[in-house]
Amino acid sequence: MHLFVDISSHGFGHLAITAPVLEALAASLPELRLTVRSRLPPSQLQQRIAHPFELIADNTDFGFAMVDATQVDQTASALAYQDAHAHWLDRVTAETGFLKQLSPDFVLTNVSYLPLAGATLAGIHCASLSSLNWADLFRHFFGHEPWAAVIHRQILDAYLSAEAFLRVTPGMAMSDFPHVRDIAPIAARGLQHSLPFGGDKTVLVAMGGIAHRLPVEAWPSIPGIRWLVSRDWQCAHPDAVEWESLGLSFTDLLASVDAVITKPGYGTFTEAVCNGTPVLYQRREDWPEQECLIAWLERHGQYAEIEAEKLICGDVEKALSELWQQPCPEQPVMDGAAEAAAWIRAAGSRGS
Repeated sequence: MHLFVDISSHGFGHLAITAPVLEALAASLPELRLTVRSRLPPSQLQQRIAHPFELIADNTDFGFAMVDATQVDQTASALAYQDAHAHWLDRVTAETGFLKQLSPDFVLTNVSYLPLAGATLAGIHCASLSSLNWADLFRHFFGHEPWAAVIHRQILDAYLSAEAFLRVTPGMAMSDFPHVRDIAPIAARGLQHSLPFGGDKTVLVAMGGIAHRLPVEAWPSIPGIRWLVSRDWQCAHPDAVEWESLGLSFTDLLASVDAVITKPGYGTFTEAVCNGTPVLYQRREDWPEQECLIAWLERHGQYAEIEAEKLICGDVEKALSELWQQPCPEQPVMDGAAEAAAWIRAAGSRGS
């Protein structure tokens, strides 16, 4: 089976959902030929996807232009969508030709819609896999605009042309998607490591795959707590450590820390629950997907919400203390990767 996978570069959550499915699929199909198209860093793709794959470093969707990890740049996003759809039929024709030449047995996207339109015209079975879709989010932000109706129709028609939309739990409602197939939660389980900080508690500060730097260097020192931050932040706080220096994958790191400070995102929320890591989160500004994520976290995880202002000044000690006193709920069954892989294997065999 030759599988072509298009993975959105809008943060790391799309990869966190897709990679376990690809691993489950490869386990049952050792001869799987895998082609991945994404603008995510190759190191991130290789860390998550163990099966050999050919990488096409490109993207067919941008999701939304972002101010930072919690705020959409609506002006830039509107212009980007208008530009992307100005010659929509030409783009679909080009994508159709590309896929005919590549000739995969199946096309899977998370969560671009252009490859679905191209695959359908090329006669190739296809589906999407995600907790969200760009059609519903586009309508949320721009549905009131007079220019938006045509673009929304093109996006939605592309999604509806696919054989199915595999909606992972937790996921948006997707009332316009009659071909939705619900899939159990997907999350990677990490290996727990003893971190070299004596008896100090460790808190991972990770706002997702979209640039969002917190001013940790200005935070007060809290006895007994170490902050694990990205090397890119160049943080000079005496209690801050570059998490890359520990040599662990993100999932192993998440499984090894005492808490994570983040924003609502599928990958971090589900992997935190899967690995028993408490979550302190800052809400995103006007991001519809977050409501289902937060509701799911409240049922299955140790969690607390914190205001943006408190994260700016580092007023987190009380919130963390209360977080660590919460009981740990029973984890839900997270076998969505196996479910999705079995469905794709069956669908792909029809295209062979």
